[in-house]
Amino acid sequence: MTFPENLLKLRKAAGLSQTALASKIGISWRTYQTYERGEREPSLSTLVALADLYDISLDELVCRTLKQKENEV
Repeated sequence: MTFPENLLKLRKAAGLSQTALASKIGISWRTYQTYERGEREPSLSTLVALADLYDISLDELVCRTLKQKENEV
């Protein structure tokens, strides 16, 4: 899943409109819309606000999975 797809999924699961979500994190809905469309990437402070809103880690928000190091057991 891509980051924009994850943003859409999370927002819909929370039952929020783009306008309501943008208001909650202090950005314009047009700016948020560009994130869901994959036209722009949010700043770190916006990413943190989104992760806090959804109560998830930044890794989960941006669809990042950690790979185990080969030497770890």
